[in-house]
Amino acid sequence: MAALAAVAIALPPSLPVAASPAMEKLFFILKAKGSLTQDEYDMLVAASRADEKEKETKAPAVASAPSNNAGTATLEKRLAQTESKVGNLENAISNTRGQVEEISRVTDNTSPSTMSAAELDVLLADKWYERLKMKGYLQVRADSVMHEDGGQLHVQNDSFANDQSSIGVRRGRLAFSGDLTNHVYLYMQADLFGGVNGNGGMQARDYYADVSLDPAREHRVRMGLSKVPYGHAILQSSQNRLALERPEAISTAVEGERDFGVYYMYAPYEIRERFKNLVKMGLRGSGDYGMIAFGAYSGQGINKPDTNGQPHWVARATYPFEFDNGQFLELGIQGYAGKFNTTTAAIPGVGTPANGNGGNRGFTDARVGISAILYPQPFGIETEWNWGKGPQLSNDMRTITSASLSGGYVQANYRHVFANQREIIPFARWQTYNGGRKFATNAPKDKVNEVGIGFRYIPYPELELTAMFMHGMRTNTNVAPYSNVNYDYLGLQAQVNF
Repeated sequence: MAALAAVAIALPPSLPVAASPAMEKLFFILKAKGSLTQDEYDMLVAASRADEKEKETKAPAVASAPSNNAGTATLEKRLAQTESKVGNLENAISNTRGQVEEISRVTDNTSPSTMSAAELDVLLADKWYERLKMKGYLQVRADSVMHEDGGQLHVQNDSFANDQSSIGVRRGRLAFSGDLTNHVYLYMQADLFGGVNGNGGMQARDYYADVSLDPAREHRVRMGLSKVPYGHAILQSSQNRLALERPEAISTAVEGERDFGVYYMYAPYEIRERFKNLVKMGLRGSGDYGMIAFGAYSGQGINKPDTNGQPHWVARATYPFEFDNGQFLELGIQGYAGKFNTTTAAIPGVGTPANGNGGNRGFTDARVGISAILYPQPFGIETEWNWGKGPQLSNDMRTITSASLSGGYVQANYRHVFANQREIIPFARWQTYNGGRKFATNAPKDKVNEVGIGFRYIPYPELELTAMFMHGMRTNTNVAPYSNVNYDYLGLQAQVNF
């Protein structure tokens, strides 16, 4: 680009003036093809026209020069002026590219843009697509069931945790995000191996817009398909979670973590930055879902429309404390309430369960939970617990009613970063749950008591390797008569980030 500018400016006076329109035409073509921005185009055209004007003014003096020495001095002066103009253009172009790089760093789903509205308008006028960035990750999973007693093992979130599977892609995520305007942020994510009717296939995981209500973007409204603001484990990305799958006590509230909804979110700018940094510092935070959030969502699950005309209502408050020694502690409380319609099917020898108190509007579905996360610096511990009521199959498997539920988990971990920036994070988790699994057919009672130990090794940021061994007891909620299974199994995972 600097070479083009030099050619345009240093054209010898002997060339006809028509050379400038030709060069401007070249600049226009480059701009149309996207090689030049509007600002770069304007600067080059202005420099070319200024040079032509200067040549017309000084040409007679050069022509009447009495000696070669005078001509040489004039050429040296023109060369110095040309070099100065090229330098100025290179600096301007470098600054513009630096601004574009800055936008790519700050326009993500955990932080607001730090550029002013005027700067964004000038730099990216009519080029909203330049504001979008792409990212994603791939998880290749292999599970081996080493022991099962009392039935066949079934883990609700892990289709590979059974004795019929060997290896496959657990998640293949691709996301696009960015600030479309100074007031609208867009996030789209697809899972290329999401579950569709029990088989792998592309599935929409997120498609929402954040509409900012103030210039600082502290107040915003989120609308579309997104994660429901309930609990740390649900909001934390599977890309950042240490354990292979989420704990049942929390994930049974919103399986798939997402639903159609509208939420108001508020957080001061410095707290939004803190949420962002808890992810970018490698501490595996949950991301920015507001310090305070509340709203309504369908309540029937990811990519499923409402079936009873009554939305679920949810509210969450959380605060990430930062102590003088740099340690972070996040405390939160959340809850939701609504009506849930279960799906039913005939049970061999029993028949189809009757809706005991659900009717057409569904069953009472409500929970309240607490969260506490001490981020690993280097030791960390996180725990969540929730209590409530939800749809549950009776012990005789003939009736579905709304029954009590409770459960939670505790996870301890240690993060060690080597001198070459490699990381190893050993962890241990205990989880327990006793309550109905509302998203399963017939909403069977689910009991879980599991201990898992593992580690994550990160040789470089693009690759993360995880091994986790689990021992415990859980209900097979997939097949009647819903027996409790004792098991041991090992999971291995390779994750590629991009």
